[in-house]
Amino acid sequence: MKKIDMVLGLQWGDEGKGKVVDVLTPDYKVIARFQGGPNAGHSLVFDGEGFVLHTVPSGIFREDSINIIGNGVVIDPVILMEEIESIEAKGIDITDKLLISKRAHLILPTHRMLDAASEAAKGKSKIGSTLKGIGPTYMDKTGRNGVRIGDILSGEFRNRYETLREKHRSLLAQYEGFTYDISQYEARWFDAIEKLKRFQFIESEIVVNDFLEKDVPVLAEGAQGSMLDIDFGTYPFVTSSNTMAAGVCTGLGVAPNRVGKVYGIFKAYCTRVGSGPFPTELFDNDGDRLRSIGHEFGATTGRPRRCGWLDMVALKYAVMMNGVSELIMMKADVLNDFDTIKVATGYEIDGKQIDYFPFESNESVTPVYKEFKGWKCDICSVRKYEDFPQELKDYVDFIEKETGCPVKIISVGPDRKEIVIR
Repeated sequence: MKKIDMVLGLQWGDEGKGKVVDVLTPDYKVIARFQGGPNAGHSLVFDGEGFVLHTVPSGIFREDSINIIGNGVVIDPVILMEEIESIEAKGIDITDKLLISKRAHLILPTHRMLDAASEAAKGKSKIGSTLKGIGPTYMDKTGRNGVRIGDILSGEFRNRYETLREKHRSLLAQYEGFTYDISQYEARWFDAIEKLKRFQFIESEIVVNDFLEKDVPVLAEGAQGSMLDIDFGTYPFVTSSNTMAAGVCTGLGVAPNRVGKVYGIFKAYCTRVGSGPFPTELFDNDGDRLRSIGHEFGATTGRPRRCGWLDMVALKYAVMMNGVSELIMMKADVLNDFDTIKVATGYEIDGKQIDYFPFESNESVTPVYKEFKGWKCDICSVRKYEDFPQELKDYVDFIEKETGCPVKIISVGPDRKEIVIR
């Protein structure tokens, strides 16, 4: 019996999961998303062309792959259909390659309005929401009010939709001065619902477990990053789902003893989009260079990403919480031209030094850095680990020693071919 392997981000998202899933998929027949929604932006580059996927699993471009949107995902039909149509415009028919869980919850137009109203009301304390309606949808899910993909096939679908919409309207009325008009988006929403009916709506928990029973290799694809986990991330500046390994069990209906390899992805430095703690954030020329060289702008929002040095405290925490078996380092090439590279090995809080990730990580946290000599050369054309400069090998060795986990893959550029596998 096969076990399900998974790919997870270990930082604050944007680690490069889309590329890694695309690289790994030749070894997997099935790729399944298990949480999050269109707030995700998984970027892929191949044959000189770029793609950004928000809801569709990143294996969709591989021939003969099966891609499952799991029960833990929340779906905006408009965004999903736009994504599907952009893929099919490239001549790729995905009707039989994309399966959607009946238990996945739908993002209503009014969920988006609730997201916008709530964020606006927070003022300076806003969390940096992508305003896609993710949080309000998960709130309705846990509040047992949600509308699901499987409901589309029910004769009660329209009634269920209108009941929830009216509940949302009464909530929106409490936000003084907030005005909205969902009429155009609502028309597009129902049009997208009709178009989605050509896809298979499945009991994904049954299908995924059946694949495993038949020894079909399955790869679970996470969205966002571990430090945005609703329970263990930098709360309240987090997403609304469990982004860590445990989320695979509830997001796909897989038992813990069926979890296999955990691929943990991290950048050679750190980035974050939106508000929230970021101990190693740089406000100097180094931060600007990281952003410029790394093209650090959100794939979903387009917002400039905050940039900083690698945070080993947070990385070790994520490795521990996820039970990571193999590490994958992305964007090593972005550090090509730096004389000195720093890594935070601890934090100083109120004069005391700690080496663990604390309950509250705020502006009182000062990172304690270890410095490394930069490699000062272009590594983009390197395809064998032994051909890397010694300075990069020293950097990788340090990360392996600190985390207790092997770095198996190193990305040296955006294209699917620009990768070194050890």
